[in-house]
Amino acid sequence: MAASVVFDFDGTLAVGNGAVLAYAREVARRAGTGFLERVERTLAAFDDGLEDRFRDGYDIVGILGRDAGIAPDELQDAYLASRAALGGPDAPVDMAPGLDELLAALPASTRVVLATNAPALGVEPLLDAWGVRARIDALHYDTGKPAGLTPIIRDALALGPVLSVGDIVENDLAPAAALGADTALVGATAAESAAAVTMRAATLAELAPQILAWAHRADALTPVLPGTGHPLER
Repeated sequence: MAASVVFDFDGTLAVGNGAVLAYAREVARRAGTGFLERVERTLAAFDDGLEDRFRDGYDIVGILGRDAGIAPDELQDAYLASRAALGGPDAPVDMAPGLDELLAALPASTRVVLATNAPALGVEPLLDAWGVRARIDALHYDTGKPAGLTPIIRDALALGPVLSVGDIVENDLAPAAALGADTALVGATAAESAAAVTMRAATLAELAPQILAWAHRADALTPVLPGTGHPLER
């Protein structure tokens, strides 16, 4: 038996707008003059909490792209092209400040799970470069959230308490809450969102003390099956 913390990737573990802007530049090749500037203005307003029509930066690019007449398959091609550049000079992203320290401070028994709608392309090299790949017990790509998160959370709940952490309520938190898991909202929408969540903060570093408190409580309450024990190292 073990508690699990299920993390989203973009906007949760990976921060910064470099990858979103790479996506926007790919769409701009098809959308024409002024598209990139519209994305940049809207993204700045979203980050400042002044724009509530969108879920995240990728949603901004997708919706503005559709408004500009870009077909869904063209948007998908642009997205995949941007993911191929993930973490490079054309699509820079940063590890969320405090992530390394948070993972190191979790109880040894706590399972760390990544569940993202993104493809695997570019993600694991980043996790390796950040030095955190070995601390993640399970990786789920192309998850198809929100619906695709449900079986992941259900399986984790069979092992013990679950905390789902992400920046989009509809995708990362609502499916988990529906199954009885705890939820943590992080990012630009955390302050203003009316969603009922277990905890919230603008950044992962600010959220970390609450996550750790949850994990230590869950660890203390999770029974150890006879003959299994807790793993000494993740």
